Amino acid sequence: MLKGFFNVPAPVNEPILAYAPGSKERELLKAALAEARSEQIDIPMYIGAEKVHTDNKGKVTPPHDHQHILGQYSKGEKTHVQQAIDAALAAKANWENLAWEHRAAIFLKAADLIAGPYRYKLNAATMLGQSKNAYQAEIDSACELIDFLRFNVSYMTEIYKQQPPVSPKGSWNRVEQRPLEGFVFALTPFNFTAIAGNLPTSAAMMGNVVVWKPANTQIFAANVLMQIFKEAGLPDGVINLVYVSGPDAGDVIFSHPDFAGIHFTGSTGVFQNIWKTIGNNIHKFKTYPRIVGETGGKDFILAHSSADAEVSSTAIIRGAFEYQGQKCSAASRVYIAKSLWPQVKEFMLRDLATFKMGGTEDFGNFINAVIDENSFDKLASYIDEAKKDTAVEVIAGGNYDKSKGYFIEPTVLVVQDPMYTTMCEELFGPVLTIYVYDDAEFDKILDIVDTTSIYALTGAFIAQDRYAIEKATQRLRNAAGNFYINDKCTGAVVGQQPFGGARGSGTNDKAGSMINLLRWVSPRTIKETFDPPKDYRYPFLAND
Repeated sequence: MLKGFFNVPAPVNEPILAYAPGSKERELLKAALAEARSEQIDIPMYIGAEKVHTDNKGKVTPPHDHQHILGQYSKGEKTHVQQAIDAALAAKANWENLAWEHRAAIFLKAADLIAGPYRYKLNAATMLGQSKNAYQAEIDSACELIDFLRFNVSYMTEIYKQQPPVSPKGSWNRVEQRPLEGFVFALTPFNFTAIAGNLPTSAAMMGNVVVWKPANTQIFAANVLMQIFKEAGLPDGVINLVYVSGPDAGDVIFSHPDFAGIHFTGSTGVFQNIWKTIGNNIHKFKTYPRIVGETGGKDFILAHSSADAEVSSTAIIRGAFEYQGQKCSAASRVYIAKSLWPQVKEFMLRDLATFKMGGTEDFGNFINAVIDENSFDKLASYIDEAKKDTAVEVIAGGNYDKSKGYFIEPTVLVVQDPMYTTMCEELFGPVLTIYVYDDAEFDKILDIVDTTSIYALTGAFIAQDRYAIEKATQRLRNAAGNFYINDKCTGAVVGQQPFGGARGSGTNDKAGSMINLLRWVSPRTIKETFDPPKDYRYPFLAND
């Protein structure tokens, strides 16, 4: 086997296409949308070398047009989970022994395929299957996923380069990074195609084999991802894609002796139950599984009396309502100084009045549908309760309609109690709650922001007063794993702001950084002695 110390291409963030009227990318994306809507596809599971079809089918429909059928997917059972594990373990030896530069090449090629020939197909699948507008799909399924793949390859090489700094005379110390002993389970959410692509590939990149279960509402784009990985040269069995229920997957995976780790993004409740199950079954596993998860958020924006009102308004409405508030980083609770509130309110209502809501195929729509009927019904119930409460003022939105799609108007509640339900509970939709605080109670509001929620994912502080910025940055240091100053609380970029939170928001293993990749390797330290001793006696044993 040929050897060498290889330098990979230096990663740079993928440029975001604008999709302006008359642009080539707008024309190509519209064509991809039309093509995807013109046919109904049969989506298989991918297990080893097989595309697996079953008679039990699930429908794929756009959330904003739920009568239109994009295709159907084959629902799996426990037997398919076992087959996926078997296929992964069968592929493991060849994959982990493949030279790292060849693993790197596969994922670099996948990034180029997404940047090039698959960009519009993957964006269109995300727009239709997950109801994302063109810009939100572009920054997600194109740019962020490309960045994950390219930057992770670079981080991988940095990990492999890390070696003990000292080898005393007569010896050589070195470290190798082994993949985990077993398989990794990737459990991915509906809201980001980039996360759905990153969770299985980051583990696979480090030499692991993977069983991947996406959210049912993300299957349409997940299928395109598997097509890309296959075209990039990913060997059969390295990543196996199955569509099964959570309990069926858990029953098989969390009882299997070769279960080595889980890479998860989803709800806090599900993650805690998984952790509990792994703990209860710990005696069954060959090794202690790696548990890596990013879960919920009740993300905040705090506007100080010194803040710019228009900056505050823009950060709030973008942070709260982009992708219908269905980002784990979305602004959900806002605290605004009383002296600033009249101006901020004026700017917010001005801009909210210009929002258009509808399907993603109309590029003029800023707001699209929430993901499914369960989400719609939950959000509608919170809005109904707020309307009944005399201590809550609905200053914008408050309407909803699911006759054609699951549409919830961007809704703004102003509450008198900072501990009102919607200030505390994760809603995951376009419902924003605002509490207006007295300017003189800034220190008190810092404590309220810090202690209101079990979560600690993202947060933003808006101010011009540098002393206030310093105080908030220090006092809220545990309230958000990603903290923004004079910006919205969303939009983390790979290579710039590694993403993740602590407390109830997850293990804070920072997707988009070397920290995350280190969880998918098991280092071995090797010491080689060139002239080993031949006598057990040490000098101190000699007679005086």
